[in-house]
Amino acid sequence: MSTRNSLSAILEQNKLTGTNYQDWLRNLKIVLNSERIAYVLEKKPPNEAAPNISETELAKLEKWWDHDLQAKSYILASMSNELQRRFEDAANAADIHFHLKELYGVQTRSERHATVKELMTTRETS
Repeated sequence: MSTRNSLSAILEQNKLTGTNYQDWLRNLKIVLNSERIAYVLEKKPPNEAAPNISETELAKLEKWWDHDLQAKSYILASMSNELQRRFEDAANAADIHFHLKELYGVQTRSERHATVKELMTTRETS
């Protein structure tokens, strides 16, 4: 795997500003899939290494943390400066992804719309 994926140029050209979340996420997944590290967006980070962990398990754990750092770096590098400051101290890529989905995801928007609609109809009948 390269430290500089040639596909990452699409992230440089389409930085996340908030309103473009769905397009940005699609591009991010393209880059992370090409690096074979997209799994860190969805999977919870593994627990810290136990003192008696086997070398094989330790290697797997270290590989996961390396992939997470790489994904987190792609994510932060492809954000507006304001969003970078907001998420630079996040523990891992999955945390950033979760919070961004909460803020800008389509489902969240449709849920807000349904809630406002429900409030408006309740108000009209009162």
